[in-house]
Amino acid sequence: MIFSGSNPIIIIVGFIAIIIALSIHEAAHALAADKLGDPTPRLDGRITLNPLAHLDLSGLLFMLFFGFGWGKPVMFDPYNLKNPRRDAALISLAGPASNFILAICLSILMKTFNLFNLPLISTIGYVLIRTNIFLGIFNLLPIHPLDGFKVVGGILSPEQAIDWFQLQRYGMIFLLLLIIPLGSHSMLDTIMQPIQNFIVPLFVPSL
Repeated sequence: MIFSGSNPIIIIVGFIAIIIALSIHEAAHALAADKLGDPTPRLDGRITLNPLAHLDLSGLLFMLFFGFGWGKPVMFDPYNLKNPRRDAALISLAGPASNFILAICLSILMKTFNLFNLPLISTIGYVLIRTNIFLGIFNLLPIHPLDGFKVVGGILSPEQAIDWFQLQRYGMIFLLLLIIPLGSHSMLDTIMQPIQNFIVPLFVPSL
């Protein structure tokens, strides 16, 4: 889970954090595609930070209650790209990268506000940072339809990429196996928790 507990402040801030993180994530995909030569996302109105353009209700609710979710996918036409496989990887990478960049910016702001000893601001900053880090790491997992799958496909040689993209048909099966709880935890928890526990304190050293 990105955040847990019954504290209403954490729940409200977490909900807002998810909306912000998802909106920036999807807008980054759209902007990257546009810069790489495909106008499709711009024509679809996706180069915006307006959450209404990016949010998928089902994905938002899943993120809120189950710790994972999705936004409305940014559609792009590979035929408009100079190097479709490489550029698709860059477009995919732009989403997680935007979340990490936002986490860095929030970390700098949080350290500044900490000088004034404002616990509420620190709590809000922590939730925003943790949410963006979670979303960035989760989407880099090399499983279709997550961004990491296309990122790996762009790194591999053309021959290896052909075999790699054959795995796309099994992506949802792999993803479900990660998500389904095994006892009190899922495989996703097992993967994500150690990574988050290592990375988050780097952004919030006072933890």
